[in-house]
Amino acid sequence: MKRFIAASNSPRRRELLTLAGYRFEVVPSDADETLENSTNAEAAVHELAKRKALFVSEKNKGAVVLGCDTVVALDGTILGKPESDEEAFAMLKSLSGREHEVYTGVYITDGEKSESFVSCTKVEFYPLSDETIRSYIATNEPRDKAGAYGIQGLGSMLVKRIDGDYFTVMGLPLNECARTLALFGIKGKIEF
Repeated sequence: MKRFIAASNSPRRRELLTLAGYRFEVVPSDADETLENSTNAEAAVHELAKRKALFVSEKNKGAVVLGCDTVVALDGTILGKPESDEEAFAMLKSLSGREHEVYTGVYITDGEKSESFVSCTKVEFYPLSDETIRSYIATNEPRDKAGAYGIQGLGSMLVKRIDGDYFTVMGLPLNECARTLALFGIKGKIEF
């Protein structure tokens, strides 16, 4: 059986891969994540997923490596992880009552061949009062999340609707990922 490595520290990605029945190791990537400010969201997640996968692949010859990156974009501007409660408030205020996009890039390599894709899901928030935003920030959930929210947690209460793959918003478009992993002989509970 081939070694399968997730080049990610994300507990959500680990949870999804485990749910799907994959046997994998976690080897976080230390790849450079610096991008030019002009990089659009789709190109950014593709490039960062690629860097993460190739960084780990280089040190783990013969293994199948999965690299991922997720960003939230509003009007073409990438919203990263907030560095403070004030920044989280500003992000959530800007998303209030509006639609934004969540992009997740996936790059899979075995050192010889590579496959990649980018998935985009549109997310619309309810209008949020300042009190709602502050009470959500007080839960500490926004701190390590792109766009300052997690759809799989209490952040789900901010979301009015989505158009696209729910798992893209969680950080791993599991359906397309499973089909792509199958091209490398990596199988979960359901085979493709």
